[in-house]
Amino acid sequence: MLIPKTTRTRSRSGGMDRDGAEALALRALAWIAADEDRLMRFLALTGTGLDEIRGRIADPAFLGGILDCLLGDEAWVTGFADETGIDPQMPAVARRMLPGGMDEAQS
Repeated sequence: MLIPKTTRTRSRSGGMDRDGAEALALRALAWIAADEDRLMRFLALTGTGLDEIRGRIADPAFLGGILDCLLGDEAWVTGFADETGIDPQMPAVARRMLPGGMDEAQS
């Protein structure tokens, strides 16, 4: 899936840019959607429907919300990190790069 090019911003921690943060959020969504229980919980917590997900998949603010949901449950963070082979700190680093995140708000 292609994500529209955005202004790249560098994070002070982790060296992740906004494109990388968006890609990680999409990986998180795929991980959530791969398990029906996780997906149902995500939909309930966010009040989002499947059609809305499809319509907002390229929205950086929505991608930040996906990471917010992931980061709200430590077991999800560790499960996602374990299954994808990423550092468990990376979702938090990525979140800061998207709208509403600390680093993004400072740019």
